[in-house]
Amino acid sequence: MSFKNQYQSKLGSADDAISHVKNGDFIIVPTGVGEPPALLTALSEQRRRLRDVKVGQILAVRKFGYIDPETVEHVRHVAFFFGASTRAGGQAGWIDFIPSYFSEMPSLIERGQIPADVVFSIASPMDQHGYFALSLGADYTMAAVAKARAVVLEVNPNVPYANGNCHVHISQVAALVESTEPVMEVGLPKIGPVQVAIGKYVADMIDDGSTLQIGYGGIPDAVVMQLAHKHDLGVHTEMIGDGILTLVESGAITNRKKSYLPGKTVATFALGSKKLYQFMDRNPALEIHPVDFTNDPYLAAKNDKLMAINATLQIDLLGQCGSESLGHVPYSGTGGQADFVRAANRSRGGKAFIVLPSTAQNDRLTRIVPTLAPGTHMSTSKNDINYVVTEYGVAQLRGKSAKQRAQEMIAIAHPDFRGELTEAAKKMQLL
Repeated sequence: MSFKNQYQSKLGSADDAISHVKNGDFIIVPTGVGEPPALLTALSEQRRRLRDVKVGQILAVRKFGYIDPETVEHVRHVAFFFGASTRAGGQAGWIDFIPSYFSEMPSLIERGQIPADVVFSIASPMDQHGYFALSLGADYTMAAVAKARAVVLEVNPNVPYANGNCHVHISQVAALVESTEPVMEVGLPKIGPVQVAIGKYVADMIDDGSTLQIGYGGIPDAVVMQLAHKHDLGVHTEMIGDGILTLVESGAITNRKKSYLPGKTVATFALGSKKLYQFMDRNPALEIHPVDFTNDPYLAAKNDKLMAINATLQIDLLGQCGSESLGHVPYSGTGGQADFVRAANRSRGGKAFIVLPSTAQNDRLTRIVPTLAPGTHMSTSKNDINYVVTEYGVAQLRGKSAKQRAQEMIAIAHPDFRGELTEAAKKMQLL
């Protein structure tokens, strides 16, 4: 049977496609805008006929009907990372949470530690060889495709066909649905003077020819805004967004000086604008790969001068980062922060930056604390931390003693809190 005939034989409605989901199934959905809206809407509408179905995803960007505390016995969301649409449910306890390093999620699926009975994903149109591209989120989804009983794709002409290891063949697919809605666009975060000040400190420490990993958030994007004058930057990251596209357009990113995969921008998922998605389509200078490739610290560290830029919520005087919870209350998730901190530490000439404003709640709370709040989920350890940057400067902690670390961290805290931090450090025998 030809590829086109196979396609037609598997094509149907979203309601029909939901028949591939059985009671007790675990459905894997890609990161962010890789989620298939027609399929998840149909699942939501039919959820009450199902029992004990779970939907696992690292970052849900839409709050579909199944994300509902009243119907969790039918379909329950399982977060690998919380966002705006799932955070309240996670904090209330009716959305489950599976912690893991982003880089290790494919192996957890391969080993059966995270189930993968069904895959739901948005995909590009099929090419002449019978392949679809999961370009918006290869992440852990490619590992799930290899394990799942049923792979169901929502084919949308607005999804780019990207290069890399992100392709699924028609022979692997159980059912197809078609949609034509524009891919969801996610704008850049708001950037204020504090973010700009932090961004300048980091940008000044990034040399020409460096390779970038840029996390999501206002401060990482503030760094990007101040790199347009740099030369021959490269990209090996987990997320590609509009900030990186801006640097490509300015000529700052060429990937020529990368020591690993020169000439290629490498990422595992995309989150941005229509312009970004169009840029990705059949672009020979960009590749989308599974996250156990992009975030593997050993592989990423093959890039000399790897610059990893990630944000945290709170950090203590030894450099322990609480990047995913407010005390014991979950806020986001582990993601790839530790993956890339370790990669940058291994990289020849690499630098790992943890960035944060010095305060919260209009300067009422310090984000630099003597010890993390009780129950805080620690994301990056004191043994991995290197550079910490606030609007007041840069602390370099790697190789430093506990006393030296406390001194460096107090120096970049908000001036209003330096006195009490010093007193706390003395009580802790750090000073």
